[in-house]
Amino acid sequence: MFKAILLNKHGRGLEARLAELDESQLPEGDVTVSVECSSLNHKDGLAITGKSSVVRHYPMIPGIDLAGVVESSSHPDWKCGDKVLINGWGIGESHWGGLAQKARVKGKWLTAIPEGLSPRQSMAIGTAGYTAMLCVMGLERQGIAPEDGEILVTGANGGIGSIAVTLLAMLGFTVVASTGRIEESAQLKALGAARVIDRQEFSWPGRPLGKERWIGAIDSLGSHTLANVCAGLKYRGVAIACGLAQGMDFPATVAPFILRGITLVGIDSVHTPVEERKEAWRRLAKLLDPEKLESVTQVIGLSEIIPKADELLSGWVRGRIVVDVHQ
Repeated sequence: MFKAILLNKHGRGLEARLAELDESQLPEGDVTVSVECSSLNHKDGLAITGKSSVVRHYPMIPGIDLAGVVESSSHPDWKCGDKVLINGWGIGESHWGGLAQKARVKGKWLTAIPEGLSPRQSMAIGTAGYTAMLCVMGLERQGIAPEDGEILVTGANGGIGSIAVTLLAMLGFTVVASTGRIEESAQLKALGAARVIDRQEFSWPGRPLGKERWIGAIDSLGSHTLANVCAGLKYRGVAIACGLAQGMDFPATVAPFILRGITLVGIDSVHTPVEERKEAWRRLAKLLDPEKLESVTQVIGLSEIIPKADELLSGWVRGRIVVDVHQ
């Protein structure tokens, strides 16, 4: 038997509860993982509260991340005792996910936990940190270098934003952090932000073209924020879009694209090719300061997840939430 957060639909209503399940109920897969840690992400919050149709079918164990140890495997790449993690690949949406003490998955979805990282640290990074690294790599692929100018990070107090600030600063970029919690500026500066600005200047309809301010941006909010970010990019600047916390819409014009030659790059963390995943995790293990990572991390148990989901969606959770599934 093992414990898990279980979601089920009853008519139009959603039931989310802490359940005890039998291992025989696990879905098909060629690797069984004894989960040590998971994390709570924006997408998990949507699934648990039912505020968006994230889950493809029920019953479902949510959790788009997991880290643990291989318990049994018929996949040639993995053996008992291997320390592994998963981000994405549809777990927590179409396949039972990581907010549980056991998981059965496809071996091709697994990534080895890099040397130097514990399961807890890998989940403190989680999909948010892994996505942040993919965003940084996206800027680099477009030729953006530290000497080119400032990089704006929106939602900077969130999971993606806080780690993006840290990574960019470690790589020598000058980071401008945008947040709705301006009172936490000191924390963002401790992570590496050169300055902090209020998100309100991006949150409402703006001009089609604004003053040239940054050469690059990492945005996890979408909607008016992303439109205003693009309007404020310098000539041939690059905006990386990786989230929709403010909204899925993009109320912009073509002006920044055809008058300044800007580039908008989308980041998908769910189906990223394996080799790119390995590179992202290799760099995360090398770049991230464990103390800074710990400073933006809180740890909760399975029993705390359901009330925490609403708090997460309200926008008042700072940094990362690690779930110790045995706590």
